[in-house]
Amino acid sequence: MTKPPKNQNALSPLAEDPQGRALGLDLPPGTIVDGPAGRTPLRSRARREPLLWVSDEPVGVGVLAACRSRLARTGAGLQAVLLQERRGLEEWWNRGEPCPGSMSDPDDHHVEPVLREFWAGVVPDPEEGEGPDGAGLIAPFGRDWPGLAEHRTPREDPEAVALALADELIRDGVLPGPRLALVPAARGADVPTAMGWQGAANHENDTALLTTVMRSWEERFGARVIALGFDEVHLSVAAPLPTRVAALPVAAEHFAFCPDNVWQGSGSVRAYADEAVTGAEHWAFWWD
Repeated sequence: MTKPPKNQNALSPLAEDPQGRALGLDLPPGTIVDGPAGRTPLRSRARREPLLWVSDEPVGVGVLAACRSRLARTGAGLQAVLLQERRGLEEWWNRGEPCPGSMSDPDDHHVEPVLREFWAGVVPDPEEGEGPDGAGLIAPFGRDWPGLAEHRTPREDPEAVALALADELIRDGVLPGPRLALVPAARGADVPTAMGWQGAANHENDTALLTTVMRSWEERFGARVIALGFDEVHLSVAAPLPTRVAALPVAAEHFAFCPDNVWQGSGSVRAYADEAVTGAEHWAFWWD
């Protein structure tokens, strides 16, 4: 088993060994997707580089678990996730969508200022009054940023929760026929930025800010990125919120992070806390 040289893109060995046998990965047949030339926030050499490796065919239950287990042993500098296609946007990762050069560096941001600014951009105007499109939308919170939700200790191993959820989503058809993907990144929350994912561009076109929030969720709730679609992200949660009281501050963070979950979903932060956060081990985000 060999590791790529320190200054080499972690995907480079797969160019001549696409199943990663030299890295101890034993991957299914797959293809490397190259990015545009230029600097990227998490890989700074100014030249065209591999962005991700993607399996040629959909994968089933257990494949993500097996791949992550091998990656944990090899220290190859890669993160494994699932990519979900959408009707009319098959293989969206090959359509010129990934654009890492347009992202900032997540290390340059801090979660609270990021969420505070997001919140300020989505809270209703005072002219909307007290109704469901006004203060009722964000009740019991006001227009001022309510602050970060408290840290919770995971009740199970976050990686085990992530892999169990990935298999459940495949079995239940939430992720029908996902592809396996490998991305050069230090942690799962960095994957969207590292691959230049732009699925939330109608809300925030600098994905590094979203990575900043997801890094914090990794640390505060044992969250893990398990899948990305063209405009969606799926996270597992090892420290779910047991009550509405505990869930409400997290629901406020979710509204700031992905307002479409409330605007086009539950209808209010309070309803969203009840429906999608309390007791949930799966956080799903979708941007219109």
